[in-house]
Amino acid sequence: MPAPAGYPVRVRGDLDPALSRWLWIVKWILAVPHYIVLFFLHIGYAVVTVIAFFAILFTGRYPRALFDYSVGVVRWTWRVSYYAWTPAGTDKYPPFSLANDDDYPADLDVDYPPTLHRGLVLVKWWLLAIPHYLIIGAMTGAAWVVDYDDAGSAASAMGIPLIGVLTFVALVGLLFVARYSQGLFDFVMGVNRWMLRVQVYASLLRDEYPPFRLDQGARDAVPPPVDTEKPAA
Repeated sequence: MPAPAGYPVRVRGDLDPALSRWLWIVKWILAVPHYIVLFFLHIGYAVVTVIAFFAILFTGRYPRALFDYSVGVVRWTWRVSYYAWTPAGTDKYPPFSLANDDDYPADLDVDYPPTLHRGLVLVKWWLLAIPHYLIIGAMTGAAWVVDYDDAGSAASAMGIPLIGVLTFVALVGLLFVARYSQGLFDFVMGVNRWMLRVQVYASLLRDEYPPFRLDQGARDAVPPPVDTEKPAA
């Protein structure tokens, strides 16, 4: 199912052309202040989503102030992930802000819906989104590494997120050749874009069903301009 032109969730992640070879090793530590703030923001995000559930159920609207807060939390989380985790595509420290920032390499925007389907709110976040959860789980789930002991009679296993493996491979390449693989970056961006679209849908922020498509690259595709010129008679 292709995404319609002008899909209301837009995810941006511009790859820094001058990434440090080694800074990615410590970015996750540098981002600790953000983790602390996001912990409390996500508590509010959960509470706001519950309030919005009932607001949509009875009025068909997501209160605008609550909508802006929820989108801001998703946006902030995406910026921190883009910096410190996946795809780790910039060395610029994320701002402590819920608002849009055109100067930061990563951003997210969601169009505010004037109305939302009152009945759909009962099922879209769990039932209708199940196919997406399964696909995202396959793309971001754990790859199991088995380690046998010397006797060969016992084994231990460790789960490694596949998206983390791909990011790690790209960053190791950056360490040795001073270049981030464009192909890996585009793919990881596509996975993140898919996840964020599903998150927005499951968080009740939009009714448009997320497309089953891996839209790769730094930015969403721009819809072609509408030709308003009338043909000559």
